[in-house]
Amino acid sequence: MNAVSPSPSARPPVFAALGDPTRLALVERLRSRNRQNLGTLASGAGMSRQAVSKHLGVLAQAGIVRAAHVGRETVYELDAAPLAEASAWLEQFRQLWEERLDRLEAYLETLDPPEAP
Repeated sequence: MNAVSPSPSARPPVFAALGDPTRLALVERLRSRNRQNLGTLASGAGMSRQAVSKHLGVLAQAGIVRAAHVGRETVYELDAAPLAEASAWLEQFRQLWEERLDRLEAYLETLDPPEAP
């Protein structure tokens, strides 16, 4: 059975957004405690609110983070759907490599066993 490689053009945008260590750290912080405001996220990030806001904007464009207005402040929370999509995309590679490694294992079993030292 020939597995088809996943198309790079079908790659979810979540990978580009998570490719930055700062954005990845923000996602981790939201994962550990969801629904945080900009001030809370900025205070633990070691950067200005404007910089954190820009990173949150990139995450929001990728669909990873949602902003909700609660009173006068904006609260940020994770949206798991894009991460699940990325996981499904990666699963294609896992299946591809498992098939290739299974074929390699089957081939190696057909070879003569090595001599004992």
